[in-house]
Amino acid sequence: MTTQTVYEQTSEQIADTMHKASRAASAAVEALEDSVGAARRAAKQGGYAAVEFFDDAKRRVQRHPIETVVATLAAGIAAGAVISLMLKKKPSCCAAQMHKMD
Repeated sequence: MTTQTVYEQTSEQIADTMHKASRAASAAVEALEDSVGAARRAAKQGGYAAVEFFDDAKRRVQRHPIETVVATLAAGIAAGAVISLMLKKKPSCCAAQMHKMD
């Protein structure tokens, strides 16, 4: 095997490797562009859904104002009760340390 043949083989291998690397980079860029497009579409659809939800809620409040106030009050009371129970069951770290010092 001559030096020229080794040089040609090495050159071909380098060219082949560069070609494969270029194809891999192109595939990665394409995949990134696809995922960015999908994220944009999802964000746009989420925005549309939020606007639709807000409009629906506004119409519901206008149609049934008393029921809405009662439901909101009940949800607030329920959330307060749950938070109160959670705080009573699990003492805070500072309170637990104060009891240990006594």
